[in-house]
Amino acid sequence: MESNEYDIIIIGTGAGGGTLAHRLAPSGKKILVLERGGYLPREKDNWSSRAVFLNGKYTAKEPWIDDDDEPFHPGIHYFVGGNTKVYGAALLRMREKDFGELHHKDGISPKWPLSYAEMAPYYTQAEKLYHVHGQRGIDPTDSPTDDPYPFPPLSHDPGIQKLHDKLKAAGHRPFPLPVGLILDESKREASPCVRCNTCDGFPCLVNGKADAQVVCIDPTLKQYPNVTLITHAFVEKLETSPSGKEISKVVVKRNGKVEFFKAKIVVMSCGAINSAALLLRSANQQHPNGLANSSDVVGRFYMCHNNSALLAVSTEKSSAPFQKTLAINDFYFGADDWKFPLGHIQMLGKSDGYMLKSDAPPFAPRLILDEVAKHSLDFWLTTEDLPDPSNRVLLAPGGNVQLLYKKNNQESHHHLIKKLKQMLRKAGYHNFYLSQAIPLGGTAHQNGTVRFGDDPKTSALDRNCKAHDLDNLYVVDGSFFVSSSSVNPSLTIIANALRVGDHLLTKL
Repeated sequence: MESNEYDIIIIGTGAGGGTLAHRLAPSGKKILVLERGGYLPREKDNWSSRAVFLNGKYTAKEPWIDDDDEPFHPGIHYFVGGNTKVYGAALLRMREKDFGELHHKDGISPKWPLSYAEMAPYYTQAEKLYHVHGQRGIDPTDSPTDDPYPFPPLSHDPGIQKLHDKLKAAGHRPFPLPVGLILDESKREASPCVRCNTCDGFPCLVNGKADAQVVCIDPTLKQYPNVTLITHAFVEKLETSPSGKEISKVVVKRNGKVEFFKAKIVVMSCGAINSAALLLRSANQQHPNGLANSSDVVGRFYMCHNNSALLAVSTEKSSAPFQKTLAINDFYFGADDWKFPLGHIQMLGKSDGYMLKSDAPPFAPRLILDEVAKHSLDFWLTTEDLPDPSNRVLLAPGGNVQLLYKKNNQESHHHLIKKLKQMLRKAGYHNFYLSQAIPLGGTAHQNGTVRFGDDPKTSALDRNCKAHDLDNLYVVDGSFFVSSSSVNPSLTIIANALRVGDHLLTKL
C-alpha cells in the first residue's frame, strides 16, 4: 500500500467523525483522519465571554450567503473535535416516538427507516463514551426499557435546586439534564471539570467537557499507531472512478499545495452543511448534480430547530454559576391547550453582559447588561422544525456556501415559550422576560441535508449511511437525519457513528 493509500479515510473529527475513528481504530486497518482546522489553542481567552461571544474569536471567518444573497458569518468552528469543542454537552436521546411519524401544527415529521429499538444499544454506548450524567425514569418521555445512565446526575446549584423544587411543587416534572462532563462530584479535586460558568458555548480550558477531541481523537491517536490525523487539510472535492461508482481520490488543499489520498472506504463527517457542499462541489460527468445526488435531495431538507434563548429576570440575584443541570419535557408531545408537539426546555449556561451585548442594541451599556444577567435564570427552548425541500444548501457563484432557510412550525414554538412563562408564574416566579430567536447563523443543530432511507429515489443514503449511488462512500454527521426531533442532535450523531462503525467493521 502506497503512503497516500489507506483502508479508510474519515473527513472530519467532530461528533460523527471523531467517534467513528475511535470505533474503527482497534480493527488495525490503516485509517486517515482529515481535519480542515487545527487544535483549538488552550489559552485564557477560552473562558472569556468577550473573546468567545462578542469577538467570535473561535468561529470560522469565511462568509456564507443567505436567501437575499447577503453575506453572513455562521457560528461554525473548524478545529479537531469540530463543533463539540464549544457545544454545551447536553446529550439527549431522541424520544422513542420521534422515530415514527408525528403530526405537527405545520405538517408531518416523517418516520425514520430504523427504529428506536435499533438505535437504543448505541445510545447506551454513546452515553458511556461521552461521560453522560443523568437519571432515568423522571423525564416523562423516557423509554421504560432504557439502560441506566453510566454516571449519576449532576447536582443542582442552590438557585437551580430552588427552581426544581418550586416547579415540582407546582405539579411539573423537571428532570436532571443529561450532560457530558468528565466529572466525579465525590472527587471534585481529582476531576478535570470545575463546574464553571464558561461551559455552554465556550471551549473548555481544562478539558473537562466530553468533546470528540478529548474522549475520542486524543486517546485513539495515543493508543493506535494505525490511525493518522492530518490537520489544516481542506477537502476540496472527491473524485470518482471512470464508472462513477466509487470514490477514487480525495483531493486536499494543505499548506498551499494540492494532495491526493486514496482509500477503500471514504467517510464524510464535515457537518450537515459542509458535507452537502462537498458533495455538490464534487459534481462530475457521471454525477452532474453532485455526488450521491441522483435523487436530488443532497443539500435539501436542511433543519436546525426552532431555538430560542429566554432570560427570566427578577429582583432576586441568581445564585447558580453552573445552571445547566435541569430540563423539562412536560410539553414535548403537546399540552392540555395544544394537541401538537411543543418541544424541549432546558437551562442554558449562565449569561453575562458580554454575551448579552452580542445580541443587544449597540447603545446598550454592558454594565446594565451585566446586572440583568446577574438577576436572570437562563433557558433554552427547542421545537422541531420540519423537513422542507426548499430549505437547502447551495453553492453560490463564487463557491461559497449559500444557505436558504424559511422557518416553519413557529406557532408551536411560540406556544412553548408561553407555556414556560406560565409555568414559572405558577411556581411563584414573577419575572420580566428577554427572549432571542436563534438566527440563520446559529448552525449548532444542523442536520438533514443528505438524508438516509430505503428508497434511492427519495434519499441519498441507505440505512447504513452508505450513498445509494456509490459503493464506498458513507456519511456520519447530522446529514443523515430525516427529521430533527426537539432535542440536541449530538447524541444521535454519536450513536449513529457507533452503529455505522459496527457495520463497517463487518465489511473490513
